[in-house]
Amino acid sequence: MITNQTKTRALVVGAGFGGVAAALTLTKAKSSALEITLISNKPHFEYYPALYRVVTGRSPLEVCIPLSAIFHGSKIEVVIDEITTLDPGTQTAAGLSGRRYGYDYAILALGSETAYFDIPGLREFSFGFKSIQEASRLEKHLQALFKNCAGGETTQEDKVCLLHFVIVGAGPSGVELAGELAGYLKQLARHYRVAENLITIDLFEGAGRILPALPEAVARRASRRLRALGVNIFVNRPLVSEEAEKIMVRGLSAKTETVIWTAGIKPNSFFQKIPGLTFDQRGRVIVDEYLRAKNQERIFVIGDGAATPYTGLAQTAIYDGRAAAVNISRLARGLKPLAYQPKPPSHAIPIGRGWGLAVLGTVIISGRFGWLIRRAADLRYFLSILPVRKALLAFRPGKKICRDCPICGKIKIIKKEEKTI
Repeated sequence: MITNQTKTRALVVGAGFGGVAAALTLTKAKSSALEITLISNKPHFEYYPALYRVVTGRSPLEVCIPLSAIFHGSKIEVVIDEITTLDPGTQTAAGLSGRRYGYDYAILALGSETAYFDIPGLREFSFGFKSIQEASRLEKHLQALFKNCAGGETTQEDKVCLLHFVIVGAGPSGVELAGELAGYLKQLARHYRVAENLITIDLFEGAGRILPALPEAVARRASRRLRALGVNIFVNRPLVSEEAEKIMVRGLSAKTETVIWTAGIKPNSFFQKIPGLTFDQRGRVIVDEYLRAKNQERIFVIGDGAATPYTGLAQTAIYDGRAAAVNISRLARGLKPLAYQPKPPSHAIPIGRGWGLAVLGTVIISGRFGWLIRRAADLRYFLSILPVRKALLAFRPGKKICRDCPICGKIKIIKKEEKTI
């Protein structure tokens, strides 16, 4: 409990789902004694569930929401910086800019990063799908492949290789991407006048079925939908290695120039640099019943980095962020924190345009209604962080509220020089 200061300094590190939820909750706290700082290494929030829009030819700015739009008029200080060290002993963090940040309570919302599991060649030759930059790189690659196939010099054998697309990892992200690509690649084929029957999409999963974390009935419906879209599904096929034009999975090899890796994530590596933290076998920070790092009463860990049930999902990160923020506001007012109660998530996975799977407890809804539930969830989230007019802009395909930013601006310049559909 802080007794010798008029202000309690709350530091939020990271502006993903968890960090934004935590910061917004802190700004709405009844306590006027809170001094809130949010630190992000980019000036915008990236709405990851809509990254497929970038892969399938939309502007990267469609999935960008400026932090200035989210926190306009609030009492929070938003700082664009990258934290390089954090010292629990002195309760300070240092940024790449050289600035130091003191805190009474810190919320670490650092998210996750891609895990390659030491598979030979995977890091060098695969495409990731966790950021706007990765999604834009993949979209540019897809355009280049079809452009090459449209040229008269490319042999039929080479076209088969160029138009063979492999997605490794059949969790929600892999399944969603496979469904979107099934439609988009046909659009590219028509645009570049390439035969659609040359396109092959293979979805590989190391477990015994796709969507292994969801009920088997959900996996069966998703499998039927994907096969109807022309996606080939291979289960019990963990990736063994990858070369420039070939992948090796258990029991077979295949020639391809496009391997999209959606199968592995791990907590942000920065957690390992913080002294005094303890970790579970998956590298997640062990937290107490209040979401504080074990034996660290001033540091809360939320989202993908915390060893809690249901971690790894945006819904969990949002829930965690709000819970940690409530506890900090209570501590600032001299009240006891509230115990964290894990909340089972729901799922809504679009698989191709106009079709989705929604899992709400024991109820499974598929088809058009499943897709509408996902769209409703998107709108609900935008309304929770933005004024109504801007939320509707962020929600509508083809619209954007971010005119430009240092990251997306560079991508936008590159895309102007390319021929897109």
